[in-house]
Amino acid sequence: MKNGIAVAGTILVDEINEISAYPKSGELTKILKVGKSVGGCVPNVSVALKRIRPDIPVKVLGRIGNDDNGNYLKNTFTKNGVDFSNMVVGETPTSFTQVISVTGGERTFFTYAGANNDFSASDVDAENLGVKMFHLGYLLLIEKIDNGEGVELLKAVKKAGIKTSIDLVTENSNRYSKALPCLPYVDNIIINEIEAGALVNVKPTNDNLTQIARKIKALGVSERVIIHSPALAVCVSNDGETTLPSFDFPSELIVGTTGAGDAFCAGALIAIYQEKSDIEILKFAQSSAVCSLTAVDATSGVREQSQIIEFCKNFRRK
Repeated sequence: MKNGIAVAGTILVDEINEISAYPKSGELTKILKVGKSVGGCVPNVSVALKRIRPDIPVKVLGRIGNDDNGNYLKNTFTKNGVDFSNMVVGETPTSFTQVISVTGGERTFFTYAGANNDFSASDVDAENLGVKMFHLGYLLLIEKIDNGEGVELLKAVKKAGIKTSIDLVTENSNRYSKALPCLPYVDNIIINEIEAGALVNVKPTNDNLTQIARKIKALGVSERVIIHSPALAVCVSNDGETTLPSFDFPSELIVGTTGAGDAFCAGALIAIYQEKSDIEILKFAQSSAVCSLTAVDATSGVREQSQIIEFCKNFRRK
């Protein structure tokens, strides 16, 4: 019997540099504080899954380099009980993002594609994965996957009898069409309103989200389309259409927003794994995202399933 969830795709390390002010061209500024954290869909979602349900096996698939950042990722997976035995360690350096963070202000990101660009369908032995669900993210950030191998990979995973899901990365581009050929091999897609609107060229207003979800479902998604925005979440599935307003979460409790989307995704995946109804999926996904807001990084705020439900039970909705 298949058991567990596999998360594949983007793996990287965030190298965080805090400064007091961004310098002009040719100027120098001091770095006040340096830090490091895991980033990308695979670390964020896999660690969140294990924090929510430690009893569910979680495997990660992707590529890292034989370097310090690669070791940092492996140590993080080990610490959180994530199985990385199927991950490929290659000669290309581990992907990373240099984050320049102005104290109390904006952040700027410089990313190095690195090993992520080498990840391909041949890196996944779908027949021997032995999991119940397979999640692939972030599409539009993985060169070979975006250029045709994503279809090949998802097709192989579905052929192996594994439920598939995907998410995307948010960007200002016309490249979203690259994800469309994957949709007939996707059971569940979990994306934000910007990504959803870009997929079908519809302005992602709150009033349009259900219409957008219908259009995406019609492109071949087998089970459900889930869209989340700051104001609400929408699910269009074979069982109908569901809309749920977001929590009116007190701003003074928000420590950071990094990883809220990944926490929503992890919550949705757990609820889908447990075969919950669409409204229960949206409720728990939103609750997981809210908990993530209580920590500065992407995963520390995520809690065990019953604790998440307890934490959110008294918050009103918008």
